[in-house]
Amino acid sequence: MAYKHEDLSPPLDSTSSPPPLFDGTTRLYVCYTCPFAQRVWITRNYKGLQDKIKLVPINLQNRPAWYKEKVYPENKVPSLEHNGKVIGESLDLIKYMDSNFEGPSLFPTDPERRKFGEELITYTDTFTRALYSSFKGDAVKEADAQFDYLENALKKFDDGPFFLGQFSLVDIAYIPFVERLQVFLSEVFKYDITAGRPKLAAWLEEINKIEAYKVTKTDPKELVEFYKKRFLDQQ
Repeated sequence: MAYKHEDLSPPLDSTSSPPPLFDGTTRLYVCYTCPFAQRVWITRNYKGLQDKIKLVPINLQNRPAWYKEKVYPENKVPSLEHNGKVIGESLDLIKYMDSNFEGPSLFPTDPERRKFGEELITYTDTFTRALYSSFKGDAVKEADAQFDYLENALKKFDDGPFFLGQFSLVDIAYIPFVERLQVFLSEVFKYDITAGRPKLAAWLEEINKIEAYKVTKTDPKELVEFYKKRFLDQQ
């Protein structure tokens, strides 16, 4: 699908005025480096909704007070302002966006694939939690277990390189975290997530050809620094 290029505006911070809230514009509030927001940003891009859903970046280190007060009391990203209400939580939002907006469908109709897709989406929290909590313990052992899980999941349908064969919400749910873990595990633990995992290697190669995803990626150096500070400096 042809990706439509857009220029990204600078993030809004505590000195920024709010946009004209609840004026009928659909807005997706994100932080450019947040993996949860990235899920919804990829979904929007892939469905070709750049003109329908305005991207509003927030500076999470210096948040505007109006965001919590007037937009999303949870004060997190992502959130979506749509039809006079605001909803959050990335996994709920990617499903909501897929169901409520035009563009290519990102979830199969086939019951077996739907069931497997739901299982995989539900598992994402377990996957990320297990890996993040392992950075101070046996990260390599945990990485082996979690990336083997992905390798096996990718073997289930062989009519395409993605989890459900064709690109879907499952790929979108995992890629922001795999992107970050791949560079961090390689840099800090000298661990290659694709070694001995041909399906995972092929998946990453294919997903990195998707323009809707590529434009949402964070600079790998930035990711490594952020993760080192977050997970390794706090002993």
